[in-house]
Amino acid sequence: MPLRTALIIPAYKPGEDMLKLLEEFRDNGGFLPVVVDDGSGAEYRAIFDRVPDFAVLLRHEVNRGKGAALKTAMKYVLESLPECDLALTADADGQHRYADILRVNQVARDNPGALVLGSRRFEGDVPFKSRWGNAITRQVFAIASGAKVYDTQTGLRAFGREAMEQFLQISGDRYEYEINMLLAAAQSGRPIVEETIATVYIDDNSSSHFHPVRDSFKIYMCILKFGCSSLIAFAVDFVMLMLLSALTAGLGAELSLAASAVGARLVSASVNFCINRRVVFKGNETLGKSIAKYAALALCILAVNYLLLRLLNIMLHWPLALSKIIVEVLLFAVSFAVQGRFVYRRKGTEKN
Repeated sequence: MPLRTALIIPAYKPGEDMLKLLEEFRDNGGFLPVVVDDGSGAEYRAIFDRVPDFAVLLRHEVNRGKGAALKTAMKYVLESLPECDLALTADADGQHRYADILRVNQVARDNPGALVLGSRRFEGDVPFKSRWGNAITRQVFAIASGAKVYDTQTGLRAFGREAMEQFLQISGDRYEYEINMLLAAAQSGRPIVEETIATVYIDDNSSSHFHPVRDSFKIYMCILKFGCSSLIAFAVDFVMLMLLSALTAGLGAELSLAASAVGARLVSASVNFCINRRVVFKGNETLGKSIAKYAALALCILAVNYLLLRLLNIMLHWPLALSKIIVEVLLFAVSFAVQGRFVYRRKGTEKN
């Protein structure tokens, strides 16, 4: 039995572009289209009734999200299509060209085990929210994963059956699922390969069902988790400082303050390290190396914190509260970047 590629198309309220794309594969025996109607409703039944008979049509009774639709299709491929050794996902809005799909598919066949991305370069007339949204996500992903991917939001992706089994275990049912897929690949050491494709936006991307607030919130969850871990560490630091100050009051004001500050920072830093390593960045580098790197970072941040506060408050005479806020915001960004890239690095990740 010749091997084929399952062309997975998650579709929510699609138009004629999806049907045009499917027709281009009518005489291409190397592909088997699998379309998922993600609860589009009765008004779109006529579109799905015209899905060609050489394609598989799966349905969700209600809208469950792009991630859920991708999982439904991958589960079907694994259980019912043994002849499909690859899955290739493409959007239903006409943004992925036939020639680009063929090229990404060939790159996937040339790189067994890899996650291959059809990577846009955002050249020409590209909607502002798409250009800058991808730029921000690109930097967040690089920090959180340690892997460089130019187009983190592309829907054109190809991968094998082993990767399908891995990706079925990933959380997320909507747009955040695609960034979670990339994070899972990077964290497990799966190679990520990018193949440049055309940047196509139809009618200013008006057909997109991406919700700027809700879906961005889910995509940037790594930063939010880091912020929460920092707040927890601050609370622990404050409580320990008050407790140790009371216990060491008999040592004198200066010695008590020094001992309390150092002791509180040791406890809060330990809590912050554990949360970031296991929950935020999920690194797999050895514990000893991570601790050494984190300790070095903590000492550097402590020194920089003091120097910046001294510059702003004492030398420039800025209010202490304002100086503290500015310094903490700056160091928050630096700490996030350094911890993601160096402290909790993932081994075996191929950077492309």
